[in-house]
Amino acid sequence: MLMQLATLAGALIVGVVLIAIVYVLGMRAKSPLVLKPLIRLQRAIINPRQLQSAGTPGAYASVIRHRGRVSGRAYETPVGAVPVADGFLIGLVYGSRTNWLQNVLASGSATITHEGHTYAVDQPQIVPMRAVAGQFTAGDQQGFRWLAVDRALRVRLVEPATAGEGLDDPAGDEAVRAPAEVARSAGARQVA
Repeated sequence: MLMQLATLAGALIVGVVLIAIVYVLGMRAKSPLVLKPLIRLQRAIINPRQLQSAGTPGAYASVIRHRGRVSGRAYETPVGAVPVADGFLIGLVYGSRTNWLQNVLASGSATITHEGHTYAVDQPQIVPMRAVAGQFTAGDQQGFRWLAVDRALRVRLVEPATAGEGLDDPAGDEAVRAPAEVARSAGARQVA
């Protein structure tokens, strides 16, 4: 009986190690076989929970609000935004094909809620991670190396003198609605 338990425990450990190896290698290669199920898990389970505290003081994640490039709907997505002198940097862990990123690039603007404050941002630009890595924490940098994150999104703060001039607020007036009033759709929350 004890031998069977040891064999089962050993097989379980080997299985977990193999899953971890496949995950890391798949993320490094940005393989759709790994990314698609992971993004579905993120949308269905992780994002809704993370959005409960994202953007609040002390939370790991910030919230980026953006409009769907096809639907025109307003969405909220949790991201790891790091403030820099002229805006924010966001490591592109899932690569450059994510819906939220494509929406921000297509519209050229978004809003970011970070540490309890909301900022209008524009001029989205994908930059090499090596050029901005020093702006991220040591832990983030280590994770980016493990997962071969080689790019980041840089967005600039909208100048106060031009704030509101031609900037279509991606979430509209609904950005200030209570969390219970915001519906979830496709992982990012769709602002109803």
